[in-house]
Amino acid sequence: MEPAFDIVTGGAGFIGSNLSKRLLSKGREVRVVDNLFSGRLENLAGFDRLFPDAFEFRQLDIRDIGALREAFRGCETVYHLAAIPSVQHSIDDPSESNSVNVDGTLNVLSAARETGVSKVVLASSCAVYGDTEVLPVKEDLRIDPLSPYAVTKYCDELYAGVFSRVLGLSSLCLRYFNVFGPRQDPGSDYAAVVPKFITRMLGGKAPIVFGDGEQSRDFIFVENVAAANILAAGSDAQGLAVNIGTGEQRTLNELVSTLNEILGTDFEPIYEPARSGDIRDSVSEIALAREVLGFEPEVSFQEGLGRTVEWFSKSTA
Repeated sequence: MEPAFDIVTGGAGFIGSNLSKRLLSKGREVRVVDNLFSGRLENLAGFDRLFPDAFEFRQLDIRDIGALREAFRGCETVYHLAAIPSVQHSIDDPSESNSVNVDGTLNVLSAARETGVSKVVLASSCAVYGDTEVLPVKEDLRIDPLSPYAVTKYCDELYAGVFSRVLGLSSLCLRYFNVFGPRQDPGSDYAAVVPKFITRMLGGKAPIVFGDGEQSRDFIFVENVAAANILAAGSDAQGLAVNIGTGEQRTLNELVSTLNEILGTDFEPIYEPARSGDIRDSVSEIALAREVLGFEPEVSFQEGLGRTVEWFSKSTA
């Protein structure tokens, strides 16, 4: 009997590639599936050399259920991160976002059930909560999505819950807060604020802040998110949606200040008008993650930001 392996859908993306590397480093065999819509092969560079007998890449679209069934046979755990992660794309083309994020996820769940996968860990988002004045955000807060993207993520959670409770497939959804770290693309149309700030500041330019900079986020280093995924795979919990953040709230002005400290610079942000639809404040309550996953962020914000700056410094040198 062949040894079981793990699947990472969207494994050529920012979070997926970091998760894949962590799994491989722990001795797991990993098959990455990605259609390279937003993922990049350079994110997987060196994996085949470092892990020659444990790593495989397959280019496929999660809307192709036949290809998924073939890829999933013999798989133990599916980490499902493949999606169109852009809020703006979902506004411009809600049908395509729904096709990938909802229809594709339904295919992943169906293929996993049909091929005997032990567990599916799905990437969701704090975007499902919308803009709330109730902080920190707990999992029992009313869901109030403000974009088609957020709607698709909540639909994924509902499907995963039904597959766990009714159809016998163990699944767990992780609601990521603001993830940052190496391999994050600052040039994409949905790039997060951290890589945008870092690349501008490394290039000698002041970061651009939309609004007054006092809007706050729960920034979580990508290695902490990868660790949470692996804990979720090993947990007995299923049919739940669990916050994955730090429980710490930082403003964008604080982010700029911390980056100035790391870089030895003294940039003042360029403030531009706030964008409609942006959430003002966000911070997670992670008591449930601690309880059911044993999760605790391993890497601090300061250390993670330092590692991220170091990675971008080398990649842009």
